[in-house]
Amino acid sequence: MSDNKKPEKIVAIKGMNDILPADAHLWEIFENTAQSILQSYGYQNIRTPIVEETRLFARAIGAVTDIVEKEMYSFTDSMNGDQLTLRPEGTAGVVRAVLEHNLTYEGPKRLWYKGQMFRHERPQRGRYRQFHQFGAEAVGFTGPDIDAELIMLCRRLWDDLGLSNIRLELNSIGDAEERARHRVDLIAYLEKHEDILDAEAKRRLHSNPLRILDTKNPAMQDMVNGAPKLLDYLGDESRAHFEGVKKILDRNNVPYVVNTRLVRGIDYYNRTVFEWVTDELGAQGTVCAGGRYDPLIEMFGGKPTPAVGFAMGIERLIELMKSAGETAAPNQCDVYLVHQGEEAQIQAFILGERLRDAGLDVMLHCATPAGAGSFKSQMKKADGSGAAFAVIIGDDEVANKTANVKALRGEEGEQQQATVPYDDVVDYIVDQVVGGGDDHEHEHDQKHVHYHH
Repeated sequence: MSDNKKPEKIVAIKGMNDILPADAHLWEIFENTAQSILQSYGYQNIRTPIVEETRLFARAIGAVTDIVEKEMYSFTDSMNGDQLTLRPEGTAGVVRAVLEHNLTYEGPKRLWYKGQMFRHERPQRGRYRQFHQFGAEAVGFTGPDIDAELIMLCRRLWDDLGLSNIRLELNSIGDAEERARHRVDLIAYLEKHEDILDAEAKRRLHSNPLRILDTKNPAMQDMVNGAPKLLDYLGDESRAHFEGVKKILDRNNVPYVVNTRLVRGIDYYNRTVFEWVTDELGAQGTVCAGGRYDPLIEMFGGKPTPAVGFAMGIERLIELMKSAGETAAPNQCDVYLVHQGEEAQIQAFILGERLRDAGLDVMLHCATPAGAGSFKSQMKKADGSGAAFAVIIGDDEVANKTANVKALRGEEGEQQQATVPYDDVVDYIVDQVVGGGDDHEHEHDQKHVHYHH
């Protein structure tokens, strides 16, 4: 007896989301804007694998961090027994590539990357198991100037994206020996208040006490506010570096707040740390975090090499773009080709290619299971596509070697319609767009500059 049960539907893994066409436009705006800004500051693109050896992250991030202890997607490669991990962040892979390919041999490097990262966290708004980051790493630069450059680069990105509700928090966590002196006093202070510590803080007390300062637990706020401040432990060099960063930001009118509780849970950070924070995303308020990590390359077996970078969560920034009024669905095309009959279809294909050669986006009406569709139903599709023009070809147009060009975006009753000789259609539409179509061009300036041929 045959089993007529329908196959079970397969859905995406929890916390790993599809980016659908309606939102893809926002991603393109973000990525194109960020990429052009990074390039304008002299940063070059680097692309590293999604999978790396597990020990890369254990060494870089620190074995006692939450990421390594419980958030990484790690597995054994069944082919050869290698211990592998889906990357939980971008810096370690970039630094591995810099060392492996000796990229700083000819001098310092400014690099940027984008891509998927993976952490096994409880999915919530703005925090997913597969998430996307855009990041920059400046390797081989030692002064406060490069720290300030990265911060100002972020500010330019927020401005270009129209995001005004992001503020800068800044701190210095000094160098290893300064943190070690502070750590002794911090642990002693926290032990005195052990009755106030929650379970998470008790777990971190001796392994990663700095992260306790970062707690969101309301019952611990007063106690944490009274804890020894790392800024008070900085030596002359660390203090001068931090003052240098602040001076450049002050002179360039970049507002910031020094947040003495701003720390890093990852071992390789030192000196400048910064976060760009918003109140619009609930608890997940950090949209970009960065800082200096001078010790990391030496930890990987390279020569001591200073470095600083940041990473931003693209999903969170897309949320902010939406709340700032950025619309998701753009026009799908400039021209929609409507046709009826076999010869008209062939002519529409040929014309579509000519229009694309001229730099226009063109959608050709194609048949569905319901059939090719009447002129009326095709015109409805043309209107829904957001196209500025419909080009209509039927038997009469084929016989007369013409096409009917209809402007779709004027006021009702003002929509021009013209019969144009077939060979003149491209010039006619380009003239309409470049010459008389100011509104139409404005609709497209978010997408990409067109009509460049």
